[in-house]
Amino acid sequence: MILSLQGCMAVGKTTAVRYLEKNAPYINISYEINTDIVEEVKRRQLDKNKFEDYVEIQKLWLSKEIVRWNKAKDFKCSIMDFGAEEIEFYTLNYPKSIGKSWDVENALKDELEAVRKCMPERILFLDATEETLRKHKSGDASRTRNFFEHHLKYLLPLKREWFYGKNNVDVLMVDGLTKEQVGSKVKKWCDHCIAEMG
Repeated sequence: MILSLQGCMAVGKTTAVRYLEKNAPYINISYEINTDIVEEVKRRQLDKNKFEDYVEIQKLWLSKEIVRWNKAKDFKCSIMDFGAEEIEFYTLNYPKSIGKSWDVENALKDELEAVRKCMPERILFLDATEETLRKHKSGDASRTRNFFEHHLKYLLPLKREWFYGKNNVDVLMVDGLTKEQVGSKVKKWCDHCIAEMG
């Protein structure tokens, strides 16, 4: 069974996954590690704001997600720190967030079809107010999050609309919760999913 943690930038996904690592050893954690793709994009000098380059960049991401899913499905239960649902959403919606109407669906038809076979059974969408997200961002000096403002203003509204409409998505509002409380609630959700599907 594959589960996925979804949500806004700086909402606390990584913190929750680290809690699971310590407190739920029966769940395999699949982190979104993207340094290799970032390096490849730099090496090829691809610009995500140009259609042809964007298509090439997303081919890399989509391909990587399929490899990641194949590794995760070997375990009884895996949770993704962003899974295939994220790459599908981003591939189709990033252009909209910069005011472009690129025909990404057709340009990446085969790749999107392949990644859609790698979707998690259930998704937990962590959400919070803008105030909470900004507080989290300023309290985490370990990450730069240069994309934060664009994400908050342009991508997050699209993301909420996209995921809130799905029938396999649960929502957890994290406003006012400590890191420990968020981790505990995410573990409880995982345990419930395992019990329901087990």
